[in-house]
Amino acid sequence: MRNCFLGDVEDGYYRPARFRANQVIAALLSVTFLTLFIGSHITLYGTTIYQIQVQQYPSALSEQDFVFVDEIAPINSSVEEIRNDNVSSKKKLHFSKTKRRLPQALIVGVRKCGTRALLEMLFLHPKIQKAAGEVHFFDRDENYNLGLEWYRQKMPFSFSDQVTVEKSPSYFVTPEVPERIRAMNASVRLLLILREPVTRAISDYTQLKSLAASTTPSTKTTASKSFEELAIKPDGEVNASYRPITISIYHTYVLQWLEIFPRDQILIVNGDRLIEDPVSEVIRIEKFLGLEPKITPDNFYFNQTKGFYCMKTNGSERCLHESKGRKHPRVDPIAVSKLRKFFNDHNQKLYDIIGEDMGWPEN
Repeated sequence: MRNCFLGDVEDGYYRPARFRANQVIAALLSVTFLTLFIGSHITLYGTTIYQIQVQQYPSALSEQDFVFVDEIAPINSSVEEIRNDNVSSKKKLHFSKTKRRLPQALIVGVRKCGTRALLEMLFLHPKIQKAAGEVHFFDRDENYNLGLEWYRQKMPFSFSDQVTVEKSPSYFVTPEVPERIRAMNASVRLLLILREPVTRAISDYTQLKSLAASTTPSTKTTASKSFEELAIKPDGEVNASYRPITISIYHTYVLQWLEIFPRDQILIVNGDRLIEDPVSEVIRIEKFLGLEPKITPDNFYFNQTKGFYCMKTNGSERCLHESKGRKHPRVDPIAVSKLRKFFNDHNQKLYDIIGEDMGWPEN
């Protein structure tokens, strides 16, 4: 017996229509929540796997993991080239869940203090993406005048929860740069890596000498001079106008940055410690960037031939290019002592400004 308004009587039991309707609604809600739950977890799982593959297993990816977009890697580009954005074609590939973003962190200097090593070490972190080269957006007018969209197109593709990092050491010494960076992003995180100033000056001289030896006759003349001849005048005074010496007077430039950015937005990275104990410095940077600690001693090994730490991940080992870590010329200890005494006052001014003693030798 059936009553379409009141319900059914089956097997001697009365079953109200309202009761059956509630069962249907409950079943539909259960299916809906289950679908949403599974869908969200599939998306989360997929994103996580994509990040792991892109960051740690580039060789495991294939063309199917990327999509074509206008003006964005030729189909025959390697995955590693795509990941590092080292492709020049107007038709490029990018990972389907990523896009180019303006950098949230910048390595602004200092030249010959280990900016490249720092960037490559940070790139070990799965939440870091790096620009392929030095973009020189903020320090070169011809680039800056092209606008932020041009700059953004120079950045790598990244996930929404990753931090994009760019480094151009000349930012540190260019007066217009701090204000220009603030105009892009007032909350950007700044990394400033410093080394003992005399060591940095000698390293700078070594690179300049290497470059000058292969260029014009006029620069070859300079290349033939020793570091002592260039850094110390004939009368025995330190040549503060010699560029490698000038750049090592850090406090004059740091003041310009602190006029624009608060101190807690700039992390001073100890370049000497980064060479001797990279993990301790990287841990500080992870915290500064708000990243979960991921980089461990297992990511580094000491290369006896090169004399410094190299990186490893998932069984793959990698050192910086052979142009990095050039052997320094022998410099007269008397000249080194004179230069360190010259830098003492300058270093103390730096310590006072940044509120941190770098512990550099005084003589």
